Amino acid sequence: MNDMPMVRFENVSKRYGALTVLDNLNLDIGRGEKVSIIGPSGSGKTTVLRMLMTLEAINDGVLWVDGEPMTHMMQNGKLVPATTKHIRRIRAKIGMVFQSFNLFPHMTAMGNCIEAPITVLGMKRSEAEERAAELLDMVGLSAKKDHYPSQLSGGQQQRVAIARALAMRPKIMLFDEVTSALDPELVGEVLQVIRKIGHEHDLTMLMVTHQMGFAKEFSDRVCFFYQGKICEQGAPAEIFGNPKNERTRQFLNAVLEAG
Repeated sequence: MNDMPMVRFENVSKRYGALTVLDNLNLDIGRGEKVSIIGPSGSGKTTVLRMLMTLEAINDGVLWVDGEPMTHMMQNGKLVPATTKHIRRIRAKIGMVFQSFNLFPHMTAMGNCIEAPITVLGMKRSEAEERAAELLDMVGLSAKKDHYPSQLSGGQQQRVAIARALAMRPKIMLFDEVTSALDPELVGEVLQVIRKIGHEHDLTMLMVTHQMGFAKEFSDRVCFFYQGKICEQGAPAEIFGNPKNERTRQFLNAVLEAG
């Protein structure tokens, strides 16, 4: 199965009533590939991530993860809608960091990082704590492991959220506008951590972002979404340096002028 991409959207559509948010999406993301998704609000960017986390159900198509269908399962040689148990098993390969940090307020940074490995993975507390300590050190927060979210800055909370997602040993990491709720001076510290993860971990990474400079520097590929479709995709140098699509050009001009 290793010749399959790590993530495959096969003719995937998402509708809310008469509104089509994603329109027959076909997208392959290779193993270890780092892909940034850019585009105007309402273009379907975050829906892509939310469907991978099964926070949104798809209406049509099949979503594949690590060579297996996630939304469906094989039965008598046919794809049928997946059971909750099947979905949960596949979804365990995916970690996600959200705009809002979603930390448990009554738990310390360490507590936030060990809770799921112990309860979901069945990891021994000592092993979970050792792993969490390594990850908090990696995100530069070993001195804050006993602090509660209310005692941390927004940037620090987001770095704990990244450590928490990594504690589950995912193969795929999703980042949804992870700097949008942060003060400008805190954005850099979070992007630095994502950069570090990209260099040190063999992860497939999918990021929805408005940070064009970071997308250009970090990504292997950039996908520009517009009205539920991929309008244009390619290497960052092509998309940012010489976009072919008029809508891509308009968007980048507007964003870069605003920045």
